[in-house]
Amino acid sequence: MCKRELIKRYSINQAIKPLAKFSILLLACCFNLASMAQDTKKSNVHIGFIYPISSNGSKAGEYTNKFSLHAIAGLSKNETGVALAGFSNIIKDSAKGFQAAGFSNHIRNASRGVQLAGFFNHVKNNVQGFQGAGYLNISGSATGVQSAGFANIVKGNAGSLQIAGFLNKSANVNTQIVGFLNIAKKVRGVQVSGFMNIADSSEYPIGIINIIKNGEQTISISVDETLTTLVSFRSGSKKMYGILGIGYNLNYSKQHLYALEMGIGAHFRFSKQLRINTELTGMHLDDFKDGDYFRGSLRIMPAVKMGAIELFAGPTFNYVNISEGKANNLTKHYVWDKTSGNNFYGLYFGFTGGIQVNLKGTKNTSAK
Repeated sequence: MCKRELIKRYSINQAIKPLAKFSILLLACCFNLASMAQDTKKSNVHIGFIYPISSNGSKAGEYTNKFSLHAIAGLSKNETGVALAGFSNIIKDSAKGFQAAGFSNHIRNASRGVQLAGFFNHVKNNVQGFQGAGYLNISGSATGVQSAGFANIVKGNAGSLQIAGFLNKSANVNTQIVGFLNIAKKVRGVQVSGFMNIADSSEYPIGIINIIKNGEQTISISVDETLTTLVSFRSGSKKMYGILGIGYNLNYSKQHLYALEMGIGAHFRFSKQLRINTELTGMHLDDFKDGDYFRGSLRIMPAVKMGAIELFAGPTFNYVNISEGKANNLTKHYVWDKTSGNNFYGLYFGFTGGIQVNLKGTKNTSAK
């Protein structure tokens, strides 16, 4: 081979080598990008019937979707926009945005946004936003609002508000509103229950029975101007409490009248020994025959504390509703009254007084 041809081949090889190296690097980059695309599969739209019958097929659990719509149930890794399903959304990692399902939403990691389910929402870790379910919400922690027809259950701290028909349960929470039972450790705001509140610390429990670890629980005996004598359980915090009482009327000679009273109260403390207890109560008197006797009362009762014992007495303002003439002679002096058919309505001033004992002894009787 002549010298000129050797020089020519050498020149071509020198020119090709950089191009070859560049091609190899380009192919490597493309391969890496393709691999990354497979590891983080993304889809703008995911539509299907039920897994794996969908646009993402059997790999649906590896995809992050912006919009998902499934006739029955959808499976995905993440949702970043809207996910809708006739029965259930199943998300293996996290969700952002809006998820709605006819029956349930299941998110393995965390959720940020809005979840709506006809029956059940379940997020293993944190929920930020709103959870609404016809029956039950469960999460590891929550920093927003939960609303459920039956129960909200948070293993850790809950957010600003829990609303449920039967049960709210969490560690630390701001406000709980429920038809029957609230359970928490520290409540920063208000607990409102149709029956019972339980907490380590809750300054404003509103319920018939309030079992507050750092609060008060008392048993009292009281009598009013109609000689209705009650044994009552008062329970709550040093600021608010609930009242549940049973008793008997000693003044009504025609029949035996039994009493059931429920209400809420508030303490206004002036010193370790002196405070005013203000109460709003409703009481039924019943002889288990025809007719009804209901009395709603507002009481303002100064109280003196002597260790675990407290004496209280004060005026009351009362509204009565009597049907079929039941016990209509208990009160004779009304500031206003009205009769309509078999019903009698009246307003009058009265008086009540009694003694109560703190079941927790003297350790919770002093002011903070």
